[in-house]
Amino acid sequence: MTEKNSENNLERKLGLFPVTNIVIANMIGAGIFTTSGLLLAGLKNPLVMMGLWVAGGVIALCGALSYGELGAAMPRAGGEYVFLSRLYHPVLGFLSGWVSFFVGFSAPIAVSAIGFTDYVTRAFPALPGILPESIESLVLKKGCAILVIILFTAIHIRGIVFGSRVQNYLTLLKVGLILGLVLFGFLLGKGSFTHLFQGKPLALNFAGLKTLGLSLMWIMFAYSGWNASGYIGSEIKNPEKNLPRSLLLGTGAVVLVYFFLNLFYLYGAPPAKMEGVISVAGAAAENSFGSFMGDFVSVLVAFALFSSLSAFIILGPRIYYSMARDGYFFKFAAKVHPRFGVPFKSIMLQGAFAAVMVLIGTFDQILTYMGFSLGIFPILAVAGIFKMRRQNTIPYKSPGFPLVQLVFILAGVSILLLSFFERPLESSIAIGTAAMGIPVYWIFKKMRR
Repeated sequence: MTEKNSENNLERKLGLFPVTNIVIANMIGAGIFTTSGLLLAGLKNPLVMMGLWVAGGVIALCGALSYGELGAAMPRAGGEYVFLSRLYHPVLGFLSGWVSFFVGFSAPIAVSAIGFTDYVTRAFPALPGILPESIESLVLKKGCAILVIILFTAIHIRGIVFGSRVQNYLTLLKVGLILGLVLFGFLLGKGSFTHLFQGKPLALNFAGLKTLGLSLMWIMFAYSGWNASGYIGSEIKNPEKNLPRSLLLGTGAVVLVYFFLNLFYLYGAPPAKMEGVISVAGAAAENSFGSFMGDFVSVLVAFALFSSLSAFIILGPRIYYSMARDGYFFKFAAKVHPRFGVPFKSIMLQGAFAAVMVLIGTFDQILTYMGFSLGIFPILAVAGIFKMRRQNTIPYKSPGFPLVQLVFILAGVSILLLSFFERPLESSIAIGTAAMGIPVYWIFKKMRR
């Protein structure tokens, strides 16, 4: 049986296992498969990079603990939109949803789809040759990416149960493949742990701090999704217990996966061969096992990106749905399918916008300003726990208060400031994206009245 949700038309159908899978799938995406080579290019030190991945995991766990408390107190679809609207003012909630539409979900969907096509064409280099070079990028790569978005949009329009079942299989397959890659890499690969010590010392000056801040911002992008189940609170059974558990279990599992996967990267190939390389998993596998294995791993990574893309398509529309119900988004976005019980028009809108982003942008252009944009509103949401504690209106209290929240807030603010000094243009574009939502909010508010 499913639990009826009195606050909206969505039903509580999801238990702990599928919700935890959604958290894992939403976290393990393009970030872990693309950023380590870029990090090494800036840091020049494998041990420092491993330390930053661990630090990022600690920050993500602090966020997951905090969001468990927020989600249990406000178990509705929408995530930060709901939290910030109730804790502070609807304008902040709207801005978080506005940024989520442009950056938090549509952009990662586009990035995952483009990443899929890039990994496939790397594994099958002869494939682009079937088309003239002048139209190869537009027709093959972008066309394939858009088809992937359309496919998974159609899957999730068929309902949360059907979509989560597909999500479960994809997530288990992805985690199994990663664990297999790590296990066989250490047991059978031609690697060496001496690669960990082939680096240069990082300068402990302002330039070095800026590099650390930017690196952590990229790492936190790879960890983004630790708050995933907070976006589907309206569809989780017994959310006061299952929502916090799903965040902790999912985030904890991903922290371990990321640590050992990065350890395999460094074991499989020397840092000099990975610096600046996007397809770092393929490079490590090729150096460890040969070119055939490098191509095979590229195929696995391509299909692993399906899982994260699918999770983004599940989560994002629930934000637009909640905003539309409250009168702060297009009314049609609140329409629930009479048969499948999902916000199908929000799902279609997000798929269409992600497809547009694929057409007009490249992987690097879309990826550049995501990290900064995604770091702003979770800080405000976690800070709201201090307000809830004073009001004593929460059904679940996360352990570690207030140290957990202070670590998350101070780390988040430091990362944003250092990243801004290192990359002012991309950071300013991210701030501008959020600021553009302020006049839009007042337009919707006027229409609502």
